[in-house]
Amino acid sequence: MQLLVKHVRQAKEAALAAVGIQDFEFETLHRLVSRSSRQATPSELAGELMLSPAGMTGRIDTLEKAGLVRRVRSEEDRRRVDVELTDKGHELWAAAMAVRATAEAEMLTVLAPEERETLDELLKRMLISVEART
Repeated sequence: MQLLVKHVRQAKEAALAAVGIQDFEFETLHRLVSRSSRQATPSELAGELMLSPAGMTGRIDTLEKAGLVRRVRSEEDRRRVDVELTDKGHELWAAAMAVRATAEAEMLTVLAPEERETLDELLKRMLISVEART
């Protein structure tokens, strides 16, 4: 299992490098994409990514300079600042996801379609069991 994880990680890193993005940038963009509003507060992101507030601020600064996110005042509470995904950020995330999907699909070509379904079912069962314990 660990050897497969190693290869998946390498494929992910290569996919991100192919589109010019680092893992920390991708993970932050991914968190924003997963929200219907494409927005979150810095503290929400920090909690999800297990970062300190200072670490999150630095990460947001980097992404903002690259034009991938922007800080906007909350419409509900003008004292609050939200981090919003830009169109450029979404496009870069989508490009990284496409390259990652191709790399993952290539890893699965060794399996027949019914074997892929079985693997998917088994991995889901394992994931549900592990997540239920935490």
